[in-house]
Amino acid sequence: MKVTRRQFVKGGVAAFTVTFAAPEFLSDVARAQGSRSRNLVVLYMSGGNDALSMVIPYNDPFYSSRRPAIAVPAGQVLQIGTDSSRAALGLHPRLTGLKQIFDQGRLALIQRTGYENQSRSHFLGTDIWSTADPNNSQGLGWVGRYLDSLPSPVDPLVGWNTTGSLPHVLQARTAVPAIANAAGYSFASPNAGVEAAAERATALRIASHVPVDRPELAFVYGSSQAALATLDRVASVATYRPSSAYPNTGFALALQAVAGAMSKGIGTRVFYVTTGGFDTHSAQNVNAVGGAYYNLMATLNDGLIAFYNDLRAQGLLEDTLVLSFSEFGRRISENGSQGTDHGAASVMMAMGGRVNGGLYGTAPDLNPDPKNPTLENNAGDIHYETDFRSVYAQVLEGWLGTDSTKLLGGNFRKSGLGFI
Repeated sequence: MKVTRRQFVKGGVAAFTVTFAAPEFLSDVARAQGSRSRNLVVLYMSGGNDALSMVIPYNDPFYSSRRPAIAVPAGQVLQIGTDSSRAALGLHPRLTGLKQIFDQGRLALIQRTGYENQSRSHFLGTDIWSTADPNNSQGLGWVGRYLDSLPSPVDPLVGWNTTGSLPHVLQARTAVPAIANAAGYSFASPNAGVEAAAERATALRIASHVPVDRPELAFVYGSSQAALATLDRVASVATYRPSSAYPNTGFALALQAVAGAMSKGIGTRVFYVTTGGFDTHSAQNVNAVGGAYYNLMATLNDGLIAFYNDLRAQGLLEDTLVLSFSEFGRRISENGSQGTDHGAASVMMAMGGRVNGGLYGTAPDLNPDPKNPTLENNAGDIHYETDFRSVYAQVLEGWLGTDSTKLLGGNFRKSGLGFI
C-alpha cells in the first residue's frame, strides 16, 4: 500500500522511535537486469565545466584570440587526433591519465552536447540535465525513473549516492541511500559491544513487525528493516583495500568506495559521484600549476585513472561505465577577470572497459561571425550538436538494456553515437 506524506506525518513520526545512522526512509531500489551485472557510475562535474579548456581546438585561430590569457598553448596540449570535421583536438595538459585511457580506446568524448535554448542557471540547468526534460525540470530524475522501472525483487543497496544529500538525478518513487562514508554508516547507539548488539537486534525485531492497520508504520518499519539489513554489507566496503593507492581527495575516495562496493559484491549497480568547483568566473588559471582550473583537471584526472586501473586489476572494468555531465559549458571569450561566464553546450565523457572510445560530434568553429552555425547568442556561446538525451538514450539501451523512449518520453536515439 502506498503511504502518502500526509499519512506519514499524521501517524508515523510520533510512533517511530528506533534510530540509526543510515539514510532516512530507505526503500527497495530496483535490481539491475542481466545475467552479469553492469555498473553505471554517474559523474556530475558541478558548476559548469569549460569544455574549451578540457578538449581544446588548439589550431583554431580564434581560440587563442578570444582567450588571450587563458588559452592553452598548442605545444602543451595532449593531442588526441582530429574529429570528423577535421578539427585538431587535444586534452588539457594535466589530463595525462585520461589521455592513456583515450589511447587505449576506452574513453569517449561527446562534443557539443546540450539542448535548445539552454539554461544558464546552475539550479535550473542541473534540474534539466537531471530529469532529461527541459519542460518539466521538477520531475523525477532520469536515473531514478530507470530504477523505478525495474521489477521486483529488489535490493536496498542497488543504488548508492556517495554525497550527503539526494541529487535530483536519483530522485524517484523509491529512495537511494546517501552513504558519504561507508565506515560511518552504522547503527547509532551510545553504547558499545554487547549492549549495542542487543539494541540493534531489538531495533530489527521491532522493524520486523508490520501492522496491517497502520500503513504509515508499515512504511517506516519496512524502510527501517531495509536499512538495518544493509549495515553489514556497507561495513564490508570500509575494509576494501584497492590494488593501488587513490589520491587523498573527496572525489577519489568516493571512487574508491565505489570500487570497494563493486569488489565486495554488495549488490549496488548504480552509483553517483561528484566533483565541484567548475564555476570559474575569475582567475581560471588554466595553465598555471596549482591554478584553479589546473587543479580541477588534476582532481578529475587522478581520481579517474586510479579508479580505472583499480577496476582493471579487479577484473571489473568491462562491467563498468562512467558517464559525466555538467549543467552547462562556459562562454567562448574570456571575461575581464581572466575567467569564463556561463555558456551553453559542453562535452560529456563515457569511460569503461566496453566503451568504443574516440571523438564523437564535431568541435565548434570559434569564428565570431554571428552567422556561424556552430555558435549561438551572437556567436558568444557554443551551440549544441548532440541533444544530451541522445547520450542518455545510448546508455539506457546500449548499457542498461531498457527502452529509452519510455523513460525519456520520446525517441532521442541518434545514429553514429555508438560509444557503448
